[in-house]
Amino acid sequence: MIPYGRQDISDQDVAAVASALRDPFLTQGPKVAAFEDRLREVTGARFAVACNSGTSALHAAYAAAGIERGKSVLTSPITFAATANASLYLQGGVHFADVDPRHVMLSPAAVDASRQPDIAVLAPVHFTGQVAPMEELARTARARHWTIVEDAAHALGARYRTADGTEHTVGACAHSDMCCFSFHPVKQITTGEGGAVTTNDERLAARLRRFRTHGITRDPAELHANEGPWYYEQLELGFNYRITDVQCALGISQLGRLAAFVERRRAIAALYDAELGDVPGIEVLKSPAASRGSYHLYVVRVAAGARRRIYEGLQHAGISPNVHYVPVYRHPYYRAHGFQGFSLPEAERYYAEAITIPMFPGLTDEQVRSIAAEVRRQVRVP
Repeated sequence: MIPYGRQDISDQDVAAVASALRDPFLTQGPKVAAFEDRLREVTGARFAVACNSGTSALHAAYAAAGIERGKSVLTSPITFAATANASLYLQGGVHFADVDPRHVMLSPAAVDASRQPDIAVLAPVHFTGQVAPMEELARTARARHWTIVEDAAHALGARYRTADGTEHTVGACAHSDMCCFSFHPVKQITTGEGGAVTTNDERLAARLRRFRTHGITRDPAELHANEGPWYYEQLELGFNYRITDVQCALGISQLGRLAAFVERRRAIAALYDAELGDVPGIEVLKSPAASRGSYHLYVVRVAAGARRRIYEGLQHAGISPNVHYVPVYRHPYYRAHGFQGFSLPEAERYYAEAITIPMFPGLTDEQVRSIAAEVRRQVRVP
């Protein structure tokens, strides 16, 4: 089976991990800071705080933003459940706004129409590795004093252009307060499991660091007392969300190939576009004009009534597709906690039609053409 996504591990990656295993520190050592430094260089942010998963990154970011009982996150329903769940971990709430049918990311008009008084955080999701309309979304969020936390789990290496012609890197937080990444094996780079939050706000960075380490600090400037060089204090309730030096060694090595990975993903997407873009019965997702995406996923839309048949036909042909995503509010947990009967029309239409086909740098052009040919064949089956 050709999977929908897969990591790319080189001999250099293996050597980096093997070397880290021989170092004095397997965790809480210098490679964590080195990985964070490389993330700052890649994104252009002032601060980067690495942690053990993308979910941990979201949880830490929402905590730093002040989410608690009585405060909610507004986000897209077309995302992995973690984007919403992380607010619930903090006793906060969740609201969903509908998506733009062209690129399936938050619709600025739908966000502007969201008037729930408890919204404190807007969490745009950079779906498939394209960039949500950050300039427009930020305009609404800033006017309403919402904190902006980008869910960029799909979008390391992506860029976008604003109306004045300026190009921005996802993670630089040009239009947000914090930006969260995931380094799961199917993402642009991997640390096995891992995540990070970038920010330009020193206060937020300090809160993120404390949150990932049980809420504990050794910083003399933050201590209420100082009983000696061993002394530390727990200032808030945090978690053990630390990433290891072994994982960061892999991440540093992988970041050295990020540009090549993204370039290859864009080339694969262009080939899919050429093979599938004008085929009756197939709609490829449109890239926002301002977005230069990094293509974590490649999604096609087909007739809703034929989606399951096409999906299973691809499986039978040796291709492992996926569907990203079931709208979060459809999950039984969410139905049982306030979303019974709730739906959003564009999210529903998208979900009924979506199939994710393979996208990872190791695909050859021949494989891409073969996958596209099989998609075309399955769509034509009566």
